[in-house]
Amino acid sequence: MPELPEVETTRRGIAPHIIDRKVTAVLVREPRLRWPVPDNLSQVLTGQTVTAVDRRAKYLLIQTGAGKLMVHLGMSGSLRIASPESEIRKHDHIDITFGDVILRYHDPRRFGSMHFLEGTSSHELIDHLGPEPLSEEFDGAYLYALSRGRKVAVKIFLMNAEVVVGVGNIYANEALYLAGIDPTREAGRVSRARYDRLVGHIKEVLQKAISSGGTTLRDFVKEDGTPGYFKQSLNVYGRGGEPCSHCGRKLREVRLGQRSTVYCTRCQG
Repeated sequence: MPELPEVETTRRGIAPHIIDRKVTAVLVREPRLRWPVPDNLSQVLTGQTVTAVDRRAKYLLIQTGAGKLMVHLGMSGSLRIASPESEIRKHDHIDITFGDVILRYHDPRRFGSMHFLEGTSSHELIDHLGPEPLSEEFDGAYLYALSRGRKVAVKIFLMNAEVVVGVGNIYANEALYLAGIDPTREAGRVSRARYDRLVGHIKEVLQKAISSGGTTLRDFVKEDGTPGYFKQSLNVYGRGGEPCSHCGRKLREVRLGQRSTVYCTRCQG
């Protein structure tokens, strides 16, 4: 699933190609996504000029004078820049055309979504989200106060979007390792000092991932739509059973909230 850095990379990749450009056509080949694509999407978007491309959590917000298109990439979705001559691939479900440039939505599993929010209206999917992890609002004091009395594992606490958005499985594993915190420890039993340290490492791993283009898809503007895979150097995620890079002890892998969790029982005491 695309994580926050992948979505931010998408935002940065597509924005220069569509900001200040007018939508000349919208083609919906397959409307059956997680929620049906609005029947009037072409009507409301055609003729509108994109004024900004923003992000809230893992949602992309393409701003126009009439409102904003809210896009979620789901499990396997991607947005890429294509030309009118480019080949249509299977699972290329939606084209938003800006003259000689197409913003193309591709989604094999069709678990993504598109909603159009008229004017300044919001949506229930983003109304109750927590702060952005790279914002000043997100700090150790905030996490410490919110965690008091919480018996849930600290990793699950971190991955709750009402607590903070965008700290997905990869980055929760990595930040907890760097902060030396056992991911299975109750959130309410983590000290203020450790939360201060944890927040610093969350910001660090996310900023590093964004600067690297995320951990999965890097190239969002290739004409042929191929992704350009690469992998960051990760300390624990995906390394269960391998030696800890710091102490050499075998990394332990468990399931928390039905997600793979890898940590060092010595370094994360």
